[in-house]
Amino acid sequence: MGVSNKTPEFLKMNPLGKVPVLETPDGPVFESNAIARYVARLKDDNPLFGSSRIEQAHVEQWMDFAATEVDPGVAWYLYPRLGYLPYVSTTEETAISSLKRSLGALNTHLASNTYLVGHAVTLADIVMTCNLYHGIARILTKTFTSDFPHVERYFWTMVNQPNFKKVIGEVKQMVLDDWKRLYSNTKTNFREVAIKGFWDMYDPEGYSLWFCDYKYNDENTVSFVTLNKVGGFLQRMDLCRKYAFGKMLVIGSEPPFKLKGLWLFRGQDVPKFVMDEVYDMELYEWTKVDISDEAQKERVNAMIEDQEPFEGEALLDAKCFK
Repeated sequence: MGVSNKTPEFLKMNPLGKVPVLETPDGPVFESNAIARYVARLKDDNPLFGSSRIEQAHVEQWMDFAATEVDPGVAWYLYPRLGYLPYVSTTEETAISSLKRSLGALNTHLASNTYLVGHAVTLADIVMTCNLYHGIARILTKTFTSDFPHVERYFWTMVNQPNFKKVIGEVKQMVLDDWKRLYSNTKTNFREVAIKGFWDMYDPEGYSLWFCDYKYNDENTVSFVTLNKVGGFLQRMDLCRKYAFGKMLVIGSEPPFKLKGLWLFRGQDVPKFVMDEVYDMELYEWTKVDISDEAQKERVNAMIEDQEPFEGEALLDAKCFK
């Protein structure tokens, strides 16, 4: 992206330089839904278009609904959090309102229909599920989607179809509130219950783990000032409470004290809107956790558990963001 799709050859196929583009014997086709229609029509009387003219119209109707109602709502909610667009709170509020309106209409239809059109999967279902996928997998929390139970049922029915799994793989949605409750309510056998439960729940596609290390530990010479520094940081992180869980450790029995943290974020990057809005973020070095590395995974366990000593040093304090 940004290289081969900007060449003169590519721009002849799509003058905007966007992907996807399908090269066919008769010439290129761009736009996802146009490509989907083309591929589906390669087979005569393909049932993916329905079995009658009215069903064909309804397939087209729901494909357009997915493209013009669902997809923009997901995009304007998700893309600023991925850093593709500037984060503006009023824009996000508008996107959420629009998406809820669209999902409400879809939920009403699915209350009495297993599929969008007829009694089997059509191209409308393929397109709709693809438009819902990034929203549910990357930004929409269980609290959000629970207002649309028929959409939830429909989505999970679709992504568990064998042909869907061949393309998008196993879809998992970590319910962050379930983890926060498990963490809060586990009073004994923390490793066996809470830590094991965390890894059972953890969705590495939808979430990522990050270590943070304070850059200026030499300044942390007064305990209460250091503790207030952490408290202020956690207060300012409130804007991402629905999408994050964090542990901050204040380490050392005497100054200067070290500040180290572990954060669980929705998505594969530290959210751009958090980096932009919370000035404390730039005071820390951020390192993505490699969960295939057993040493890093054990460090995650130790930080969640407030293990003491931590890396050979006493803990002055441990704070949780949940």
